[in-house]
Amino acid sequence: MAIGSTMYTFDVQLADTDRGVYEDYALRVARHPSETDAYMLTRVLAYGLEYTEGIVFGGSVSSTEEPAVLVRDLTGLTTAWIEVGAPDAERLHYGSRIAERTVVYTHRDPAKVMALWVDKRIHRASEIRVYSFDPGFIDSAVPALERRNTLTITITEQTLYLSLNGVTLSTAVHEHELG
Repeated sequence: MAIGSTMYTFDVQLADTDRGVYEDYALRVARHPSETDAYMLTRVLAYGLEYTEGIVFGGSVSSTEEPAVLVRDLTGLTTAWIEVGAPDAERLHYGSRIAERTVVYTHRDPAKVMALWVDKRIHRASEIRVYSFDPGFIDSAVPALERRNTLTITITEQTLYLSLNGVTLSTAVHEHELG
């Protein structure tokens, strides 16, 4: 018998002063058995950092049809393709072809992640942005995860202030260019 996903809930307070986005929302996140806590937390943070009308979680971890997070307009057209972790070049190429904007949020070493894409064909590679956090930030936040979570995300001047179930951390949000 296959092991099913584990459900997590997040009551989120978002204050993104850089973009002028202030929102309270609740998330139900299905954590696939092959998904690490670090990946799931990065996925939740990517959702918050990209929060806008039409944002949703994509298909399962193994889905090639959708990224971890995506934004659709009112017609159903994908406007933002948001990957998490270390997607392969083919996924970035595909996402960049169908969406106006393609970004990656990684909890790994961004130099190693981007090295995987060197000399690979990626549509509009120079427009893709990779975002990372200070080393150890995600690993420091993971032990605070519970099945029911209270999460506050504050972004100001490219600094992320995170409060997860009473644990408070901060990190710079680093932006990297592919081309």
